[in-house]
Formats: sequence, structure tokens, C-alpha cells
Amino acid sequence: MKPANNTVTLSSKYQVVVPSSVREHLKLKPGAKLTWIEFDGVVHLVPHQPVSAYRGIARALTDSDIPREPDRL
Repeated sequence: MKPANNTVTLSSKYQVVVPSSVREHLKLKPGAKLTWIEFDGVVHLVPHQPVSAYRGIARALTDSDIPREPDRL
């Protein structure tokens, strides 16, 4: 997804509307849970995923792909 200028306005009730292009790309539905993460003045909204969505993400890793710390050889 290309970065887009999806400017939103904070309402008087401190609410924002997720732009439709973002909702469609992330397949967000009403009631979806999002986590707000703030770091160095930048806010990231991360959609919650079920644990099953992460199954197999490290399947191709081998022991040699994981760097060793010098004190743990």
C-alpha cells in the first residue's frame, strides 16, 4: 500500500474516522480492535490479529539465521 495523505480531524469527543482506503486495504470491519502505539511523537494504529494469523511466519528460519550474542555462545 502506498503512503497516502489520509488526513483526519479529531472531533470534540476525541474521535477520529479511519479513512475508507485504509479500512478497505486492512479489511477492517465495524467493531475491529486497534491498538494505539505512540513513540517519539508518532502514533501507529495496529489492528489486532488472532494468534492463528501468525502461524508459520518464521517457518523458513534456521538456527544459523538467528544471530548469537557474544555472551551466549
